[in-house]
Amino acid sequence: MDIFSEKTILTVSRLTALLRGVLEENFEQVWVEGEVSNLSFPASGHVYFSLKDGGAQLRCVMVKGAAKNLKFRLQDGMGLIVRGRISVYDQRGEYQLICEYMEPAGVGALQMAFVQLKERLAKEGLFDEARKRPLPDFPKRVGVVTSSTGAAIHDIINVLRRRFASLEVLLYPVRVQGEGAGLEIARAVDDMNRLGLVDVLIVGRGGGSLEDLWAFNEEVVARAVHRSRIPVISAVGHETDWTICDFVADLRAPTPSAAAELVVASSNELRSRVEGYSRRLQLAMENRVSGLQVRVEALRRRIHDPSSMLGHLSQRVDDLSQRLEVALQNGADQRRSRFERVESGLLHHSPLRSMEMLRQQLVSLSTHAERSLQQRLDELRQRFVENAARLDVLSPLSTLSRGYALAMKLPGNRLVRESGELISGDRLRVRLHRGELRCVVEETLEEAGKA
Repeated sequence: MDIFSEKTILTVSRLTALLRGVLEENFEQVWVEGEVSNLSFPASGHVYFSLKDGGAQLRCVMVKGAAKNLKFRLQDGMGLIVRGRISVYDQRGEYQLICEYMEPAGVGALQMAFVQLKERLAKEGLFDEARKRPLPDFPKRVGVVTSSTGAAIHDIINVLRRRFASLEVLLYPVRVQGEGAGLEIARAVDDMNRLGLVDVLIVGRGGGSLEDLWAFNEEVVARAVHRSRIPVISAVGHETDWTICDFVADLRAPTPSAAAELVVASSNELRSRVEGYSRRLQLAMENRVSGLQVRVEALRRRIHDPSSMLGHLSQRVDDLSQRLEVALQNGADQRRSRFERVESGLLHHSPLRSMEMLRQQLVSLSTHAERSLQQRLDELRQRFVENAARLDVLSPLSTLSRGYALAMKLPGNRLVRESGELISGDRLRVRLHRGELRCVVEETLEEAGKA
């Protein structure tokens, strides 16, 4: 049938359906560039807007499922490149573009999302230098949030073992890329703070593309790092890679290996520092002694009458000698005290002390458990004896042993309590303390003593 003949009359719905079919068949996949206007975010989760240029505008809609995958936030006036299909909205008779993918014109979607989130968090103060905390000088335990199979954890452990072999490392394994990786990283940072087992936290991974590193650009990770009470070092990618996590963290390391080097000074560096202090102290003492010797020599040359100045100079020499001895002793004491503090700090990180404390706690808990178990068994045994005694008192067998008997009517073994329950000829089963009787009733008496 020719729908365009003069006699064919179409309903509005029919005509609209035909037009929709033509459009959807011929514009199934199109790319459109334009400027965003009339942007709307209703409660349904869909996104409605128009794309316009100097000569026309096009109604657009992105359904909730596709809109949830957007990495950046739409704004009026933003230039967009959109991919989708043309369809018709029957209720208004308007054609529209059903958007499946979009990106900012002139810049990638991820880069736009990065810039937008960075600007918003910066305004909130998450990047302020004033809130960032220094790293501890001598951490006892270092926490690492990264993949358990990546190169980052191996680099970190190798560097830490080389610099300070006795330092403990606690790994919280997470996925570092892909859907849901950001939530895992944020949960790991929160759990590390809740457990409170580490003094400093390294969060990071090896290098990769912007897409690979995107988990560390998610807002949920930035919020978790910001609220962390433990100082956080961000070590994501290579030296040229920057993420939102880098800006929020207390310290940014260009690589995971560099993060490990920032955590703790090597034992060789500490030893060199102590030796340097010793050399400086020795040199200062030698200079002091040389200065005093020069001064004594100068005084000696100024003496004109040794006999009159001998007492004064002798006293002066004694005073200087005493001061020199005190200075030398104080210097030696200060050097020894500083060396002992450094040595104590190094020994404090040894696991032997913690292992001994844990062993003592284990012995104490074992003794306490054994004592509690024995006490509980004694209580249960005493309770069993008491209950057995009560049952023995209440037992009918105890009554039978005193000469009483139980009469039960046959058949059925129903206990007989009154003579009125029986008639002549009824059969009875009589239970004695030892043994039983089978009896036949000859006569019943209403009251005791009657024949």
